[in-house]
Amino acid sequence: MQSETFFYDNKIVRNFTIATIIWGVIGLLVGIWVAFSLVFPETLNPASWLSFGRLRALHTNGAIFAFVGNAIFAGVYYSLQRLLKARMASDLLSKIHFWGWQLIIVSAVITLPLGISSSKEYAELEWPIDIGIALVWVIFGVNMFWTILKRRERHLYVAIWFYIATFVTVAVLHIVNNLEIPVSFTKSYSIFAGVQDALVQWWYGHNAVAFFLTTPVLGLMYYFVPKAANRPVYSYRLSIVHFWALIFIYIWAGPHHLLYTALPDWAQSLGTVFSIMLIFPSWGGMINGLLTLRGAWDKVRDSAVLKFFVVAITAYGMSTLEGPLLSLKSLNAIAHYTDWIPAHVHIGTLGWNGFLIFGMIYWLMPKMYRTSLFSEKLANAHFWIGTTGILFWALPMYVSGFTQSLMWKEFNPDGTLVYGNFLETVTQLIPLYATRAIGGTLYVTGMLIMVYNVIKTVKSGSFLAQEEASAPALAEDYTAPKGDYWHRWIERKPVQLMVGATIVILIGGIIEIVPTIMVKSNVPTIEDVKPYTALELEGRDLYIREGCNACHSQMIRPFRSEIARYGDYSKAGEFVYDHPFLWGSKRTGPDLHRVGGKYPHSWHYKHMVDPRSMSAGSIMPTYEWLSSNELDTELTSKKLEAMQSLGVPYSDEYIANANTHLMAQAEEIAADLSRDLEQEISPKEEMVALIAYLQRLGIDIKGEHSKHVEATTAGTLTAEN
Repeated sequence: MQSETFFYDNKIVRNFTIATIIWGVIGLLVGIWVAFSLVFPETLNPASWLSFGRLRALHTNGAIFAFVGNAIFAGVYYSLQRLLKARMASDLLSKIHFWGWQLIIVSAVITLPLGISSSKEYAELEWPIDIGIALVWVIFGVNMFWTILKRRERHLYVAIWFYIATFVTVAVLHIVNNLEIPVSFTKSYSIFAGVQDALVQWWYGHNAVAFFLTTPVLGLMYYFVPKAANRPVYSYRLSIVHFWALIFIYIWAGPHHLLYTALPDWAQSLGTVFSIMLIFPSWGGMINGLLTLRGAWDKVRDSAVLKFFVVAITAYGMSTLEGPLLSLKSLNAIAHYTDWIPAHVHIGTLGWNGFLIFGMIYWLMPKMYRTSLFSEKLANAHFWIGTTGILFWALPMYVSGFTQSLMWKEFNPDGTLVYGNFLETVTQLIPLYATRAIGGTLYVTGMLIMVYNVIKTVKSGSFLAQEEASAPALAEDYTAPKGDYWHRWIERKPVQLMVGATIVILIGGIIEIVPTIMVKSNVPTIEDVKPYTALELEGRDLYIREGCNACHSQMIRPFRSEIARYGDYSKAGEFVYDHPFLWGSKRTGPDLHRVGGKYPHSWHYKHMVDPRSMSAGSIMPTYEWLSSNELDTELTSKKLEAMQSLGVPYSDEYIANANTHLMAQAEEIAADLSRDLEQEISPKEEMVALIAYLQRLGIDIKGEHSKHVEATTAGTLTAEN
């Protein structure tokens, strides 16, 4: 059959690669700022838009969607064309995809520091941007499938399986988790509440890690590691098991983020069981990656690219062993809410994602610029500095996590907590936070070396925008060879492969989420739990705006130590009006679920204006702007109407007079503050609304736990040794 000549589009690959480098440096520099702000809270939280709570979300979104996201697209566009022996189907769609994705990132850079946030971890961006993400993602998918359908290579290589699964799963996750009721262009409320919202969020959150930070990167591993080593993939059959087992099992594991919470016990157990099962396909992939380098270990010594790949795959294996182990309740009781979890996460992001991306960049750029890498020594220096940075980042956080857990749980012989003041733990961790920040600085230093190396490489070469290639067209009368392996059939059928992957990933989500939403007994109600007042709802939105849930949980687990420290454990029925839930995932500060009534209004006011005046040694940022900002009540009625549409029992009369009710409560709090602080406090201050919300937390059933004991499906009180 006669060959056809065509040209690969390297321009789109170059654009995404450059975006990867630029956004990677920016996103990780924000991370360094955030890390040092916990060491120097008085200096590095100078304004609202530079405060820890707001910038932390910017850092995570930047690292995931700007750095890793652009790298995924660069690798997919490069490998897909060559694996299919076809140029991308539409240069226009490629360009729209690139510029649309950069616009989304810029939108995040603008909105998150302004406090425009939905509060959901890894999904903080508000609804207009969510719609933009969905549209750009569909454009990417259309271009990818269009290219697959016009391919010249019949069989779909393993990397493409992972790309297809990534596309369909991320689309499902993103759409379901971001189902919201808009109030304005910059504000919305999740349609799910409390326990249901928590389950949906961590079904998304865990699988955003799985299907954005893992499956597409595994696709890149299956392409670039064999290319760099000039070796075939170790085992074709192992890659089949790896793919199908991974995408089926991963989707079930989200509830392991919610162990010992108010989530029904059956959902927690499912999350744990499937998390343990994840070890096998994950390690199958790691083994397949490392053994692909068999016979090429002598090259690893001299090749910086292969060094990055080896450490990346090893970090993948470490993370995918540690994650399932952390889903065991005995270990989760120690690790959850501590710095152990960020340590675990960053082994994956810095080691697995970061190092595989660096190796890919060092391999790609010389290829596209038809030259050799400017300096292998500098690339090796980057490798060792980056590796040191990971160690300096993760090891202190493991120590910090163990320290937190041990100190939080230690009791005196008389049954009282040894460290009853939460701040006693925090002050012990500051040197470890400083070391972590130094580790991040080292990691970014390595990236800056890469920037210099890449610039010099580019200058020494000549960019090949249109790379010529040739291959025969796909034969329409193809007959599979006799005895062909059974999986070859689905590899030749991309639509069937996509449908099969979609069915596999939907099974776990449907079984876990639908019963929690549809079966009322899964979330028992409590008669005394009432909706937030208009002022408290505004205060809750301020809490979300400032990112307070980044440091404070609102979920007291049924442990002796937590009940002694915070009060009665949290019940599922307490969160039925929480759109969105605010359980948090980290305790840099204490849990706040029972903080209502614990301190006078004046304590909260002073604490927010100057945390160290009330808690010496605190690393909490100041929120003094809340005392000078006037509360915007223009949307209060619309917010209540949105909540009413979600089933929150606000009366029409209350909504019609919302601002009157709001001011009445605000004036009462302001009068109390004015008396205690001996200064005039305006009821229109944002601070007043936030105090109203904090004082409401947990008081509906506080002190009445014997009256409102629930037969919750989350289990009974858990004793600790």
